[in-house]
Amino acid sequence: MTLTEMRYIVALARERHFGRAAEACHVSQPTLSVALKKVEGQIGTALFERTANDVRITSLGERIVEQATRVLAEAVKLEEIAEATGDPMSGQLRVGIIYTIAPYLLPQLIPALSREAPKMPLFLKEDFTANLIPALKSGELDVIVIALPFAEPGLVAQPVYDEPFRVVVPANHAWIDRREIPADELDGQHLLLLGQGNCFRDQVLESCPRLTGQDALEHSLEGSSLETIRYMVASGAGVAVMPSTAADPLIDKEPMVRVLPFAGVSPSRTVGLVWRVTYPRPQAIDVLRAAVLSCQLPGATARR
Repeated sequence: MTLTEMRYIVALARERHFGRAAEACHVSQPTLSVALKKVEGQIGTALFERTANDVRITSLGERIVEQATRVLAEAVKLEEIAEATGDPMSGQLRVGIIYTIAPYLLPQLIPALSREAPKMPLFLKEDFTANLIPALKSGELDVIVIALPFAEPGLVAQPVYDEPFRVVVPANHAWIDRREIPADELDGQHLLLLGQGNCFRDQVLESCPRLTGQDALEHSLEGSSLETIRYMVASGAGVAVMPSTAADPLIDKEPMVRVLPFAGVSPSRTVGLVWRVTYPRPQAIDVLRAAVLSCQLPGATARR
């Protein structure tokens, strides 16, 4: 079994879906399926049970995936040992970034990093935190940009900046003349939230404890992205809580919404970098962090 085939099998075990696994491995679905059939043919039994709506791993498949994960981790270490002798500022840097950060950070980060490290192009992967972490561990990614806190053995987490949350309401809302909004007043509003699995949704609910009750959630609606939620607010569908990097630019460019601060101590999130302890190019991480800090992100406060 080759390392590539192991990556396919581990990805399929993680995603439980051929299309998503193929996308994660940057191959076509037929390529992944053919490779899996080849491995199963060599072993003489199925590693996965396929149905019309599900992919389930067999008991033997679980054992093979567990061992393949260890082998891939050791292979990454070998690659990192070899890479350590080269120029740390030359060669691709594979960066994972969550959906609620990427659209607001990348437009400034790319030119800033290009100036500081012109020989270090970025490979970028947008995804949920829960998917980026295993990709980081497996060596598919070198570093990820996520919301902290985060702690796990073998990984280093470093905060980069904090950003407060804002309340975003339609331009004809009763609150448009208010200077600030207490968090508990969101209870009973038609609150627009990101879908399940998005960490920013969880952060909003943690910041506004009264929103976690069943009655409050029954008044909520879901959007697939912060940009979608922005347009839903503009249409009058409800109100939303957004990070300042997404909300503050709307003050000048979106006349159909009003952006309001929270009263008192504003809820906020910390954005940081996470990478493997064994990663051999710490200089590249340092340059990435410096490039992020050089970005003028609305409302954000740098962690020096």
